[in-house]
Amino acid sequence: MISVDYAREMARYNRWQNSAVIACCEALDEGELTRARGAFFGSIFATLNHLLWADRMWMSRIADWVRPEGGIPESLTLCPTLAAWKADRMRADGRLELWARELRPAALRGELRWTSGSTGRQMSRPVATCVAHMFNHQTHHRGQVHAMLTAAGAQPAATDLVFMPEDI
Repeated sequence: MISVDYAREMARYNRWQNSAVIACCEALDEGELTRARGAFFGSIFATLNHLLWADRMWMSRIADWVRPEGGIPESLTLCPTLAAWKADRMRADGRLELWARELRPAALRGELRWTSGSTGRQMSRPVATCVAHMFNHQTHHRGQVHAMLTAAGAQPAATDLVFMPEDI
């Protein structure tokens, strides 16, 4: 389904895109970041918090990261400030890239089993599917953030994977 090279490229893409989001967010005031905008998680900042929480949750299942506290409702307030979120996001992105660099094909095989907090059920899916889902989830919610940043007057950078610089 996916390869080690795919995971490495998507980890790089994740960091590249998050760096662009950080730059836009730092140009906005707190009111713009926390304003309810009709998105699934409400605001830019709540969506960013959820995304960081979800990355940690998936990596706690895939790579033994520490499981984040709370469930999806609590994910929206994971970090209290943009500065705290930025520091945690950058650390997580670095760890994700390190994980991808060290990833071996055998780690993408087999089944991942966990108890889903959102469904309350035991789940089992191929590891490769779960890794692909994590990267897809990042892209999905960053797309929402991109739209909200644009509505807030920011000018987010291109999101097209084919435009990612080689030196990222």
